[in-house]
Amino acid sequence: MDRDMQVNKAVLPMLALALAGALSAQPKIGVIEVFGAKKVGRDKILKALGTMEGDPLPSSKVETEGRIELVPGVVRATLEAVCCESGRAILYVGVEEKGSDLHFEYNTPPSQEVRIPADVENEWMEFIGSLNVAVQSGKADEDLTQGHSLMADAGVRKSQLKFVEMADKNFDLLRNVLRNAEDEQQRGIAAFVLQYASNKKQVAADLQFAMRDSDSTVRNNAMRGLAALAVLAQLRPDAELKISPVWFVEMLNSTHFTDRNKAAMALMNLTEKREKGAMEQMQARAVPALVEMMNWKSMGHALPGFILLGRLVGWSEEEIHEKWKAGAKEELGKLAGELGKKK
Repeated sequence: MDRDMQVNKAVLPMLALALAGALSAQPKIGVIEVFGAKKVGRDKILKALGTMEGDPLPSSKVETEGRIELVPGVVRATLEAVCCESGRAILYVGVEEKGSDLHFEYNTPPSQEVRIPADVENEWMEFIGSLNVAVQSGKADEDLTQGHSLMADAGVRKSQLKFVEMADKNFDLLRNVLRNAEDEQQRGIAAFVLQYASNKKQVAADLQFAMRDSDSTVRNNAMRGLAALAVLAQLRPDAELKISPVWFVEMLNSTHFTDRNKAAMALMNLTEKREKGAMEQMQARAVPALVEMMNWKSMGHALPGFILLGRLVGWSEEEIHEKWKAGAKEELGKLAGELGKKK
């Protein structure tokens, strides 16, 4: 399979550049992608955004989202910047329109003052530092075959191997933090480290709960872990791991780019054998979202949507590969439109 088509179920690229970090460096915008807008015109959203391709990223994420939410017909807006298109940031602008039946509900934020152990938090900081170096040097490939992430970079992998021991040692406390901690950073760390615990069945249940967390980083880390568990479930049926596709499908309609991206990556694993339930759910709830995603300008971000739609219209894996090489997005979009009429 050609390099631009590679999405291996065991080795997936890790995303770089969160918006908060991007704003501090103020990189220029290479591409602006607007999604979720069916009735409200894209031009109205871009006018409220007040930023064009080639400009620096908006100086205030919250203020910019607030302006977009004042556009008639928009009830929620989310900005996220990721790296990179020709060395520039990609700014994703997600909106939810008034009256949409695809609203994604989040859990009520918890309120307890519980924290992860200090040694876990310290190792997390070491991990993040090593991860940033690995991403910048292009060494961010990860192996998911054991049901948790193990990256090729030696520094990152060293911390991840420590998480294996720490997750079992602090299992109950990590679960408590994930479900009950008021501090979303604590929940986010717990969501990531829990994937390394040996009790994968319980971890799967906890991470599926965390997929609906009110904080996007917690959701992102939970989906990362579930994607790894989905790989293990396929490689080892004897593990009896059941990863439900329901919330991944619903999350394809999120206003957050990271939600959509991670959900699509997970669904590529969960639909590899084209199980009827998952395919029916995607057809009923996510075809328009997948069409938007496959038309994103970043090839790496567009590919998961293209693959999932290709499976929905009945193309074989080889056909999907050939159609992607041929740039058959318009053809796939027409076939996807016919799927919508069959609902």
